[in-house]
Amino acid sequence: MDAPRPTDHPVQPTAATRSGRPEAAESYPHDIHPGLVPGIAVDEQRVRYGTDKAVFGVAAVLIVAFIIWGVTNTASLAAVSAAALSWVVHNTGWLFNLLVAIVLVFLLYLAFSRYGRIPLGRDGEAPEYKTFSWISMMFSAGVGIGIFFFGPYEPLLYFMSPAPGVGTDPETLDAMHKGMAQTLYHWGFHAWALYSLVGAAVAYGAYRRGRVPLMSSIFTPIFGRDRVAGWQGKTIDMLAIVATLFGTAASLGIGTLQIGRGVEIVAGIGRLGNGLLVAIIAILTIAFVASAVSGIGRGIKWLSNINMTVAFCLALFIFVAGPTLFLLNFLPSAVMQYFTDFFQMMGRSASWGPDAAAFSESWTVFYWAWWASWAPFVGIFLARISRGRTLKQYFLATLAVPFMVCVLAFGTFGGATMWLRANGNPQITSESSPQDLLFDVLHALPLGEITPFVAMFCIAVFFITSADSASLVMGTLSQRGNPAPDKKVTVFWGLAMMGIAVVMLLVGGSDALSGLQNLIIVSALPFSVILLLMMVAFFRDLQTDPAAIRREYGMTALENAVRSGIDEHGDDFALVVEKAPDGEGAGSEFDSYADEVTEWYQRTDEDGNPVDYDYGKGEYADGWTPETGALPTVDTARADATGTGDDGRRPDGDPERELAR
Repeated sequence: MDAPRPTDHPVQPTAATRSGRPEAAESYPHDIHPGLVPGIAVDEQRVRYGTDKAVFGVAAVLIVAFIIWGVTNTASLAAVSAAALSWVVHNTGWLFNLLVAIVLVFLLYLAFSRYGRIPLGRDGEAPEYKTFSWISMMFSAGVGIGIFFFGPYEPLLYFMSPAPGVGTDPETLDAMHKGMAQTLYHWGFHAWALYSLVGAAVAYGAYRRGRVPLMSSIFTPIFGRDRVAGWQGKTIDMLAIVATLFGTAASLGIGTLQIGRGVEIVAGIGRLGNGLLVAIIAILTIAFVASAVSGIGRGIKWLSNINMTVAFCLALFIFVAGPTLFLLNFLPSAVMQYFTDFFQMMGRSASWGPDAAAFSESWTVFYWAWWASWAPFVGIFLARISRGRTLKQYFLATLAVPFMVCVLAFGTFGGATMWLRANGNPQITSESSPQDLLFDVLHALPLGEITPFVAMFCIAVFFITSADSASLVMGTLSQRGNPAPDKKVTVFWGLAMMGIAVVMLLVGGSDALSGLQNLIIVSALPFSVILLLMMVAFFRDLQTDPAAIRREYGMTALENAVRSGIDEHGDDFALVVEKAPDGEGAGSEFDSYADEVTEWYQRTDEDGNPVDYDYGKGEYADGWTPETGALPTVDTARADATGTGDDGRRPDGDPERELAR
């Protein structure tokens, strides 16, 4: 049986025909079988948004206390973070490695299983964005500050000092290809599997189950509605905020380091101290606050689009002005090397000895923790742009498209850097810091006096837009899923991010990158456990999805019908739909009245009280509509019924008042 489209009128089963139950049996919510529910979008729900004082208050107090500690007693925080890091990587490094592997396998299973046809939206709902626009937005999510910082640096590092167990000598052609493969491993499928999981769970809950887009809402199948609204759910949302804060602050920190290095180069001055780096953060913070409070969302969007174009042109410039022929040969070879070494890189852990343990802790575990901390931010972005896609489309695109971005970006930046080093360019040395290398590469190419300004512009805009977007996500998490959170809340989280970025730079001291790495790994551990539980909750949801129910009914009915037809009529039989004897129907083994398959589509008002709803017409019985967000006024209802009543007064002369939402 085909699923009804949103505009269809689903068949309403009567009490006498539901799974053989008697007339006196309880009815389904809104008199519709759980297998016929077309889905619910959160924008059809009656939700009262507002600041969750527990989530916002506790998270805000903890973060402010952390920032004060870091600024007033940096040495103490550095010592504690170092000790915490040592414990986390030694005792739970395996957890991060296991997490990314399990998530990737889980997503591929869902994509090619019977669940892959389930849409991230209502039955028959068209995708919100055309395929080209959808893919373009994923490209924008795949490009950011990290590519400018680590793009030239990480492949060069592995080229000059190969990872343990690679079995190649430094600065050889073999080391060059294996170094790029290792970089793609850190930035490719595994990273985006974490983002994709969160995005799918959020989009499914919001556009298929009608839940507010909170991390806690995903866990309704495990905890139930009451506990999700209680301390368990609030804890999950707080941990998501903390993870997003530290993950995004790290990006802002490395952006500050790189902008600072650009200032040093173009101004011809010496190394900037932490004081001037903090000043750079302050200037960019002012720009972020201005964008957040001014309401110039469209301007920020245009600026982001321009920045994406400029970043693409900068990469294209390096490709054309640099070793073009080499890169044309190198990129496909590096991809093949990645797939050749795929399982070997997955298996590299502390069990291979102290060198492998040190490498894994410094790089692989750091990256998995960073991606876990970015998962709420990027996941919610992916959810917002993927409405209407099937799970199969979504998973394959969110894994493949960003991987291609990484190949092109890292292949170009990293490939050019390694080529310059291999050909004896004096500017690319073993003493080059991560924030130096992009500018060193640009100076080794034509227009070296202009391109650093272009790079600094791109990094600055990425800084502002990342802060803006991440603050919006944290505001949403703080205000019970509000898609347009209060600007004061948004600005607060943006300022908190800047404060953490400052603390990270102070903790790192002369090696600022180490401070970023240490705090990311420690802060991401709790949310990594949440990601593991998220797979369980998401899978439980999919098992009771209306489309999954219909598929189970269909397979059972077809199997029973074919067996019965052959047994009774041999080759000459046809299939018809008719009432089956009790206990012999397609759904005889399925309890269609169970709470886990019916509770979720019971409509409620803003206070959580049940309210009647007609799934056939898509209307609330009391006249509430998502367009107005309010009930109809009494005079309007009377006018609709009688053609009169536009005087705005009740029959008793009292002034008419619009009913509250």
